[in-house]
Formats: sequence, C-alpha cells, structure tokens
Amino acid sequence: MCLIAVAWQHHPRYALALIANRDEFHGRPTAPAGVDPEARGVYGGRDLQAGGSWLQVSTRGRLAAVTNVRAGRNPETAPRSRGALVRDFVRGENDAAAYAARLAPVAPEHGRYNLLTWDGRALVFATNYPQAGSRPVSPGIHAMSNGAFDAPWPKSGHATRALRAWLDSPASAREIDAAALEPLFAALADTTPAPDAALPDTGVGLEMERWLSPPFVRGERYGTRCSTVVLVEAERMLFAERRFGPDGVPQGESFRVLQRAA
Repeated sequence: MCLIAVAWQHHPRYALALIANRDEFHGRPTAPAGVDPEARGVYGGRDLQAGGSWLQVSTRGRLAAVTNVRAGRNPETAPRSRGALVRDFVRGENDAAAYAARLAPVAPEHGRYNLLTWDGRALVFATNYPQAGSRPVSPGIHAMSNGAFDAPWPKSGHATRALRAWLDSPASAREIDAAALEPLFAALADTTPAPDAALPDTGVGLEMERWLSPPFVRGERYGTRCSTVVLVEAERMLFAERRFGPDGVPQGESFRVLQRAA
C-alpha cells in the first residue's frame, strides 16, 4: 500500500477514519478483503505470497496498515515481510506503543516500512527507515505514503483534503452505504500526475517519480491493486474495498459492517 490518509480523534462520530490505496505488482497473489480464515474477528486483504497483509482490522478494536519506503531502485533483500507486522498486531494483545517498542530490535530485518497501529485507545506510527523509531500520532488528519510521515507529497495532500472534505460534509452524518463513500473512492481513483516542481526525489528518476505521483497508479505490471475506506465508530467498523487489475480495470468490491466486540 502506498497511500494512506487517516483522521484520528477528529470527528464526533468516527474515532478513526482511513482511506488508502495499495500499490503492488499485479502478478502477486492476493486474497480480497474478507474474514481471515486463521484469526477469528480479523478482516481485510491478505498477501498470499508472504502470508501477511497491508491493512487489516479486528473486531476487538484493532487496526494496522503498512506501506513500503521508497529509497532508490535497488531491490530489498530483507528476510522478514512488512505484511507480517500488520498480521501480528491485529491478532495480538500488545497495545500499540508496546508493539512498536518490541519491534525495535528486529526492525532492520524487515523491508523498509511505515506502520500505523491502533489499539482502540492510541494510534502509533513506527518506521525502520532511516532508523527504527515510533511515536504516538496526534489528533487530526495525517498522511502516510512512501516517505516520511506527513511528508508534503502531492498525493498525500490530495488524500487528506478529500478525507477532510468528506468528514465535514453531510455524507458523514447519514447512514453509510456504498453511495455515501463515492467521493472518497473518487479521490483515491485520481490519476492526475503531480507537477514536476512538486515531485519528491526518492532516487528512482524523474520518469518514475511522475508515474508514481498520482493517488491511483495505473500500469500493466504494477499499479494500484485496491482502494479501501475504513470508518470506526463506537460499536462498529465499516470496511469497504474496491479492487483493480492491470491498467486499472475494476475487479470487484467488498462492503462490510463489523460489530465491535464488547
């Protein structure tokens, strides 16, 4: 996943609201959003190659999401999967801060990552690049992509503005259905490249920076595989996902309301 915007303790109805795009090779085997067959109460997509996930929630009031960190063209050779961080947190018992602290000794063994963990009380950001560290996320609207947390990348600004506008609109107060989420999915589907002057320099060259700059990345071999909206209320969690194949061709969607465990 390469773009996440999250509103934390910002809205009277939603303690946490998140929109995200996962970018990945289209050939990587993936399970669509659904109940994890190995973990009761866990819901989200699953990476069938390495066994983890990019975004999952638990009805026990837990959420985790991960992105990679872009730093040049050289492939990573880390022995541990980033997706395992998501899987292990949502299945576990550690609070978000304790989980991040426990990661520090093994953080360099994972591929470069940015990680969000929410335990029902606190939202924590953790990373292992350029070095391992973590911190609580302050209330407000934030973005996490393939650089530093809250880095002012064009796609990040686009996503946070869209999330803020939706939360401030009448749609956020009504009973949520698929139609109510359309403005959020439309923002995630934007394929407009950023101006060259606004592009980050992550060591991959200008042409690739341009290609990766929109919220939705369209490509034959690599691109946006799914767009996701998660809304967390006091007693329930909504998880909506739209899936895409090569060149952005739609491949299905999921809409699920999960009751939070008492």
